Amino acid sequence: MQDSRAALADITRRMTAAAREVGRQPDAVTLIAVSKTFGPEAIRPVLEAGQRVFGENRVQEAAGKWPELKGVYADIELHLIGPLQTNKAREAVALFDAIHSLDRDKLAAALAKEMEKQDRRPELFVQVNTGEEEQKAGVVPQEVEAFVVRCRKEHGLSIAGLMCIPPLEEPPGPHFALLAKLADKLGLAKLSMGMSADFETAVKLGATHVRVGSAIFGARAPFKGARQG
Repeated sequence: MQDSRAALADITRRMTAAAREVGRQPDAVTLIAVSKTFGPEAIRPVLEAGQRVFGENRVQEAAGKWPELKGVYADIELHLIGPLQTNKAREAVALFDAIHSLDRDKLAAALAKEMEKQDRRPELFVQVNTGEEEQKAGVVPQEVEAFVVRCRKEHGLSIAGLMCIPPLEEPPGPHFALLAKLADKLGLAKLSMGMSADFETAVKLGATHVRVGSAIFGARAPFKGARQG
């Protein structure tokens, strides 16, 4: 296992440099340490180094490891960055402080119901399929405005921002720029974009949240004992 504490410090340094290069305040960007597939033994050193914001892809995996850690570190902030099934909405609202993968009306309705029932309001990001890839989740760019309006008016949801995952084979910059343009048009302040390979580009183009996993924790292995959510 790589020294995750040293890696975390390096990522933070690079984020700060990228922000200052374009005249942004470094504290305007939140680092989400993506801990999917990693167990508590890998996460604890990163917690001890001061990191408090973490990202997970699957509800069930997160439910199996985070409650105990939250019992020790009460100020942990947990973000769901992977796809969410509607039948997991109840658990997701209970466990996560932010959900980055809102992408359809059925899910919006399920989240609205659970948020009202639980009196809990995780931040919501609409996932945008900027590359219009058939195999990828997300709202295509030309439908984002209408979807955000429906979320607000029909489902009574407050949308914090937009999220994207650019196509692997394309330069990420144009996709980040498109997401920023869409967010600006809709009056949304937050942009979840940028991962291990391109977070510096994302910071320079306005990201407020970057999702970095392997650059901190190292190569991923399946999380033992976790069921897929």
